[in-house]
Amino acid sequence: MPQFAISDIHGCKKTFESILDKIAFSKADTLFLLGDFVDRGPDSKGVIDLIWKLQNEGYQVNCIRGNHEELVLRAASSNYTLLEKWLVTDGKDTMDSFGVDNCADIPADYIQWMNSLPYFLEVDKYILVHGGLDFTLQDPLADTTEMCWIRAWHTHINYDWLEQRIILHGHTPIEIELLESQFVNLEHQQYLDIDNGCVYAHPRHWRSDGLGSLCAFDMTNRKLYFKENIDI
Repeated sequence: MPQFAISDIHGCKKTFESILDKIAFSKADTLFLLGDFVDRGPDSKGVIDLIWKLQNEGYQVNCIRGNHEELVLRAASSNYTLLEKWLVTDGKDTMDSFGVDNCADIPADYIQWMNSLPYFLEVDKYILVHGGLDFTLQDPLADTTEMCWIRAWHTHINYDWLEQRIILHGHTPIEIELLESQFVNLEHQQYLDIDNGCVYAHPRHWRSDGLGSLCAFDMTNRKLYFKENIDI
């Protein structure tokens, strides 16, 4: 049955629901979510609640953590180092969705869930990760911090280590044209960034006309699906 990957939902629950309808996601399918469920969009709590609802109803939904889950966890532990701007922008969006003024007041089950998320998954011939892998290391799977935060790593891939596997990731928003170009060259380049910057449909986050959709990648049948943001 089809396996799908989606990344960087960023609190856009309605858009997430809509793309699940578009791909006709069923209990026979498997969904992999590549992190950044929270921040920036209007309903971070609702995104997590929907994931839990699907799992409780028997849908196969697997999640990994992103850098924005890391930020929430850091703030919830009262580690505010370098978080001053985040606390009044992206972090505030998440806290507002929970109706709290401090990440430490987010209900414990949400914090525990974020803290339990793995940093990567290997599925068939895919490595699923939020940001990417640090190929300056002998073992690119050794640095979990870089898995959440790294950017601009595509030119350093060690293909002898990667072998025939394909890296699926998000984290770095790219325009549809570049995303589709990576998709066309998938067999050769062996990586695909599926973050089309869904939340960047919001004027506060606007960057480019080529952003603003949530992307779903059918890992089994090698197809791309896009849904324009409907939360904003």
